[in-house]
Amino acid sequence: MTELIAQYGDLNEAEAEWLHLLIGDWQVVSDLAFADLVLWLPTRDGQFIALAQARPPTSTTVHHEDVVGTFAPPSLRSQLSASYTQVRHQKARGPRWFGSFSIREDCVPVVYKGRPIAVLSRQTNLGAGRTPSRMELMYIESADDVLAMITRGEYPIPGATSGRQRGTPRVGDGFLRLNEEGEVTYASPNALSCFHRLGLVGTLVGHSLVELTAGQLEYESTVDESMPLVLMGRAPWRTDIETSKAAISLRSIPLTDHGQRVGAILLCRDVTELRRRELDLMTKDATIREIHHRVKNNLATVAALLRLQSRRVEAPEARDALAEAMRRVTTISMVHEFLSQTLDEQVDLDEMLNRTLRLTADVASTKTIINTIQRGSFGPIPAEHATALALVLTELVTNAVEHAFTDGREVGNVWIEVQRDGPNLTVVIADDGVGLGGQNVDSLGQRADSGLGNQIVRTLVSNELAGSIKWKERPGGGTEVIIKAKLRGKKLAS
Repeated sequence: MTELIAQYGDLNEAEAEWLHLLIGDWQVVSDLAFADLVLWLPTRDGQFIALAQARPPTSTTVHHEDVVGTFAPPSLRSQLSASYTQVRHQKARGPRWFGSFSIREDCVPVVYKGRPIAVLSRQTNLGAGRTPSRMELMYIESADDVLAMITRGEYPIPGATSGRQRGTPRVGDGFLRLNEEGEVTYASPNALSCFHRLGLVGTLVGHSLVELTAGQLEYESTVDESMPLVLMGRAPWRTDIETSKAAISLRSIPLTDHGQRVGAILLCRDVTELRRRELDLMTKDATIREIHHRVKNNLATVAALLRLQSRRVEAPEARDALAEAMRRVTTISMVHEFLSQTLDEQVDLDEMLNRTLRLTADVASTKTIINTIQRGSFGPIPAEHATALALVLTELVTNAVEHAFTDGREVGNVWIEVQRDGPNLTVVIADDGVGLGGQNVDSLGQRADSGLGNQIVRTLVSNELAGSIKWKERPGGGTEVIIKAKLRGKKLAS
């Protein structure tokens, strides 16, 4: 739509935004009118081009194919031109044949700040003709009122809720017509069902909706302050009425005539089951977060027990083994700590590494000052991979710090380079230490030694990350460890 306006029209930014607001909230007009809506923009050469269209779910559509980007046919062009130049509602003198059926066309100028900027055509399929019910007549009357507001520049209403919001009711969900005092003049059967579920028995017509609803509210529950304004049709907002019996979503569309409020359209929807499912999901999310929190606490207790045990052990090998076990348990604990703080089953591994790897390097090194440098970003990592990946990285950084800088230097560097392309992850852990010398790496780049740390790394990369790992000499001195993994999960951010 923006491209068509720029290519064919002469609208400024504010006028183009007004058309965007209109098509963002014109589906309710199509539903009420039982008609297709097409927005036509006058072009520089005197034609009209279709910017957008809406189809009615309440009736048979006219256009089975999209007309956006096409020019108005000659039979419609004169009517569009008259509506645009005269700034008035233009009704066709009679039906027009459109393929195998006839249609009725009305043209309404779209006015912004007193100036027409486009034309809206209402095209009704007459092929399925039948005697309209009272509800359909009320729908059409309300559609005429909204179209009249469009010709006066009073619709769309700035700041109104659009149909894209969660649980927003539509015309077929429930329809009420209010007068200027907020009294109900018509209520559709679906609307009656919604309010009956709240506990209102009997007719709504002739009564103030605010007064009827006030008796059903439960005083211990929180009440939206905007609810009275919505129920009286005074503000174009949304509100929810929630009781122990039911939950109803309401939307108000005030009807005005030259700035004076003359009534309102109220749309309602029974969202009881929707809210119940949302509550269930919130409960499950809270339960999962509590589980992660308890696992984190239990692992912290295990780490504390290992620390106490290491203080009572005199053999240096046993003390080192317990320290490594404590470090691995602490790493797993931190993963669960991050999971307990988010609603998504994902871990921001970058933030976690900033907290852990620097501490890991400082603890593992006794003489050399280690600089840990990260390049690239992991992004959100699915929970099923977060623990394995965190353990692998912690283990490799620890090994680099402990074995790469045995030459007594004062400062050393460890780099973590990350490349992420959707589910494909490549991580390079490099150092500028003494290197491998080739004695512990086979022809496939695998460490031949059987140290526990390397066994853990190889097992996690192969089994948990479905990837590969390779050790090699770093150009310029040092060691590089290259990990390639393919992440799984429903949500993967690149």
